[in-house]
Amino acid sequence: MDIRDVPEAHIDRALDLSYLVFHERPEEERRKHHRDMVRSCERIGAYDGEQLVGFVAAFPFTLSVPGGELPCPGLTLVSVAPTHRRRGVLSALIAEAFRRYAERGAPIAALWASEDAIYGRFGFGAATQGVTVEIDSRRPLALRVDPDERPLRLVDPADAPDVVGPFFESTRALRAGRIPRDETRWTGEWLRDEDEEDEELSPARIVVLGDPVAGYAVYRTKGENEDTHTPGVVRVDEVEADTPAVAAALWRYLASIDLTGTVRAWGRPLDDPLLLFAADRDQVRVTGQFPALWVRLIDVRAALTARSWAAPVDLVLEVHDSRMPANSGRFRLTSGADGAGYEPTGDPVDLSFGVRDLGACYLGGTKVVDLVAAGLVEEHTPGAAATLDAALHTPRLPHTCDEF
Repeated sequence: MDIRDVPEAHIDRALDLSYLVFHERPEEERRKHHRDMVRSCERIGAYDGEQLVGFVAAFPFTLSVPGGELPCPGLTLVSVAPTHRRRGVLSALIAEAFRRYAERGAPIAALWASEDAIYGRFGFGAATQGVTVEIDSRRPLALRVDPDERPLRLVDPADAPDVVGPFFESTRALRAGRIPRDETRWTGEWLRDEDEEDEELSPARIVVLGDPVAGYAVYRTKGENEDTHTPGVVRVDEVEADTPAVAAALWRYLASIDLTGTVRAWGRPLDDPLLLFAADRDQVRVTGQFPALWVRLIDVRAALTARSWAAPVDLVLEVHDSRMPANSGRFRLTSGADGAGYEPTGDPVDLSFGVRDLGACYLGGTKVVDLVAAGLVEEHTPGAAATLDAALHTPRLPHTCDEF
């Protein structure tokens, strides 16, 4: 295989390969959006002669991490032709991508995994989790907090990037794992007229509380199924609020939309306040949990020393990384008032990590003590895992619902 850049003239070939692999057949308008999206990406292809048989694209994202944000290529449309599976195509594409990211100094990379079993072997760890929440809205939503009573207003989707975009950007500093949204991402991904997964859903609606904005929700609706008499549904794509009272007002609104009986919210954070201030957990149920954003530490030292730390730490970590050997070895991790350090050492090891599991912990969403209990991290010094967890802690769990 010849691994090389995919020129703009081959973007349609790359899309055709992706549609083949993911069993899709988008309409021309959606294909045009994908074409524009891929044009803005770095594109690496595997060629068998002149045939494109493997492809990976990467958005030039930044990702919010504790204490700031870092360059983070966002891998997408990872595809290998069914005729060329198990021939090392994917391994070659990922190796070339990692080489490039390391060369340009990108400390981390991320993706959403189409199949969880694939990406762990390349060193990606599930760094954020999402939950699906379902509300029985056939009766008023019971709450333990008083909702904010300021008026709600609906916003034209065309105006949403200007109205709610700045508020969303402010949330990125509060939770790790979030990417920026420009106008193209708002209109092309979040607010498009038709939903790819369910054509019966309405266009996106945006409800806002406060001026200036104190919170908003993005949702779509579907009426009653006349054949089965299933109640109408409100599908919630996003809720952001700066106080519990604002969140309560938004959820109360979503659960009171006429001619609907169910609210489904996909990709909510594990620490969503709704799950605590709902007065009846039979009415508000978690129906699923899944790994969301997968993070790969490209340069472990750069990644660890760039984030902030919640508590002092002085531990020796032994890291194993078969894909990027420069990350492997024994290192002393320290943090304090003067920042963090990560230097080679010959001192006894406190914790032994695979780079995948270190990536899962990096944003603060996976506890080291849980990985030790699962037999995935080895604790050589009693209490070392708890010490590292205290240093990795963030006030809010990392979270994103921005698929890419």
